[in-house]
Amino acid sequence: MKYPVDIQKVRGIQSKLWERIKGTFSLPRGAKVLPVYGHYGGVFQVGNEQLVIHCDGVGTKVLVAQALQKYDSIGIDAVAMNVNDILCLGAEPLVGVDYIALAKEDDALMDALMVGLVKGAEESRCAIIGGETAIVPDLLKDEKTFDLSFTVVGKVKNKIITGEACKPGDVLIGLESSGLHSNGYTLARKVLDIKRWGREMLVPTKIYVRPVLELLAAHGEAVHGMAHITGGAFSKLTRLNKEVGFSLNKMPRMPKIFEEINKSVNDIDEMYKTFNCGIGMVLVAKKESESNVHEILKKYNVKSHTIGEIMDKLGVHLKYEGKAYELTV
Repeated sequence: MKYPVDIQKVRGIQSKLWERIKGTFSLPRGAKVLPVYGHYGGVFQVGNEQLVIHCDGVGTKVLVAQALQKYDSIGIDAVAMNVNDILCLGAEPLVGVDYIALAKEDDALMDALMVGLVKGAEESRCAIIGGETAIVPDLLKDEKTFDLSFTVVGKVKNKIITGEACKPGDVLIGLESSGLHSNGYTLARKVLDIKRWGREMLVPTKIYVRPVLELLAAHGEAVHGMAHITGGAFSKLTRLNKEVGFSLNKMPRMPKIFEEINKSVNDIDEMYKTFNCGIGMVLVAKKESESNVHEILKKYNVKSHTIGEIMDKLGVHLKYEGKAYELTV
C-alpha cells in the first residue's frame, strides 16, 4: 500500500532546517546553547543550570477525538509527547504552556481539553503556567475541529544523557506502551474501523516521567541512553549513537491493535518504522544493572521487557517471529 508519510523525505527536511537555524545559536544574551543537536529537545544553559525545551503536538489523533466527540483525554497526549521526550535527555519537566486552535469559541470543548492537559501535568509534575488560544475559522473549517500542542521546559537532573555512552553488550529494555500513543494516526485512521477501534485509538500516551526519574536517581550511571518511540519509531534509535548498532532480537508480540493495522499494511518493516508496536520507550543500560531497571519499573506498574542489545554492526536490526528486518532509514 502507499504510505501517507515518507520518513526519508521528512529526515531531509529536518536536516535543512538545522542548516537554517544554527546561525541563531550565538544570539542569546545570558543563555548558552549547548551542542546537543537532533535529539529529543534543545539544550541550553543559564547560569549553572542546564535546561531542555521541546514543543510537540498530537497530530491527527485530534480527528479521532472529534469523530468520537471525546475530548477530555487528548490533552494528556500533548503533555506526554513533550515530557517523555525531554526525559530522554535526563531532564525533569518543570513548566509548560499550551497552544489550542479552535474553529469557533467553544467553552465546553476548551474545558474538556484542559481536563486532559491538567491530568498530564499532574502525572508528570509539570506546571502549566500559560498558553495561547487562537480562533481560526479560515484554517479550521469544521466547527469542532481543533489543534493542540504543548511546549515544556525541564531541568537536567544530574547529567545530559545523549546515548554517547552506549556500547556493545548494553541491554535494550523496552517499556510497554498504552497503545498507539500519538504517532502513525494518518495511516491508522485509513485502515482501522473507528467504530470498533476508536476508543482504543484514544487511549492516552503513557507518561514515563516518575519511574524513569527514580531510576536515574538510583542507577543513573547505569543508563547510557533513552529513546521515546514516536515518529519514525524504532528507526530513530540511531539518533542515540551512530557508532554502534541496535539489535531488537527479543521483541514481544505486538498487541492486537497493531496486528489489526498490519492486516492492511502487511509489512513488518514499515510497522516498526511507523508505530511503537507495544514498546513506548527504550532504555539502554549496563547488562549488570538489568534486574535493577526492571525492579524499579515494576514498582510503578510499568511492564518492561529486555528486547535486545547494543552490537557492533551499525543500524537497527529487528528479529520478529523468526524473520530479520533492517529498520535503518
